[in-house]
Amino acid sequence: MSRFICNAQVHACWFAAKFKERDKKKSKYEEGKHMGKKALILFLITLSLGVITGHSHGEEYPTKSIELYSAYTPGSSFDLTARVIAETASKYLGQPVVVVNKIGAGGSIAAADIISSKPDGYKFMLISNNFFAITVKTQKISFDPNYLIPIASLFVTKNALFVKGDSPWKTINDLLDYAKKNQGKLRWAHAGRGTILHFAPLLIFKKTGVEAIEVPYKGTPELVAAVLGGHIDAASGTYGALKENVKAGKVKCLVFYSDRRYSDPSDVPCTAELGFPEVGRFTTFGGLYIHKDTPPKIVKILSDALRKTYEDPGFKKGIENLGEEIRFEGPEFNKETIKKAEEIAVPLLKNLGIYVER
Repeated sequence: MSRFICNAQVHACWFAAKFKERDKKKSKYEEGKHMGKKALILFLITLSLGVITGHSHGEEYPTKSIELYSAYTPGSSFDLTARVIAETASKYLGQPVVVVNKIGAGGSIAAADIISSKPDGYKFMLISNNFFAITVKTQKISFDPNYLIPIASLFVTKNALFVKGDSPWKTINDLLDYAKKNQGKLRWAHAGRGTILHFAPLLIFKKTGVEAIEVPYKGTPELVAAVLGGHIDAASGTYGALKENVKAGKVKCLVFYSDRRYSDPSDVPCTAELGFPEVGRFTTFGGLYIHKDTPPKIVKILSDALRKTYEDPGFKKGIENLGEEIRFEGPEFNKETIKKAEEIAVPLLKNLGIYVER
């Protein structure tokens, strides 16, 4: 009887051990199964968050105000135009576009700042195609201008040569005849060394054999005051900055640096028709430029907003009130325009002795 009880105890222990081992294996299996489900859920959550983040990144931009650099003095044509662009573009970007004056070196200070900043789309600048074709070719610069790419151009700036309203010179030929007979006496001014406003008169004077005194000013307001005050004989500036004075008869516009006449004012000739076709090849397209490493999605958002800005009636009225000509061109057009202008400008700059080797 005692042997039977002993054997029963042995079998009971054996079965107990087997059930315990089975339960242990089952527990590990259930635990593994649970961990697998947990890992799968975490993976799916992470994946979905990644998709959402990636999808919404472009939609979220911009999440704060955007800085639009104006490279010229307050009150200048480009500065006033920048403010019209900023006001209108803010509506289509959903965030304020704030104009920041980064003045100096014909735009190079503003350009250098953007190139050295994070390419996140929160800084871009208003500058012309001639900055790349002319201005940077006359300076020692510490940056590569190719790091700036065009988003779009929105207008054409009317650059011209002006004299005081009561000046004896009615035409550009009158002015040049006087200058030829009085070498070294004509005082002419501009507000940007290395810009088209500096470059164009130099070409005209060089071609006609005129020696004149160059008077540089820091900004357009000082230039306007100088011509109105009779401190200079002629001023190379933008029509937008002098439009009201022209209409009031206080200033006369002698010639536009263009390959065609403008509709406003239609009675002023262009350089191309007066025997200076090379000057007319540097039409100034006012455009928005940004760091080349800015994400394409952000560039697309800015491009779309600028297209809507251009189509906005308020923008059109604002630009026309400033005396400029509204015109939209995309990035490829602006790149090609810069390339063609460079090919023409470099030999001319070298001939004038103002080209700087890089």
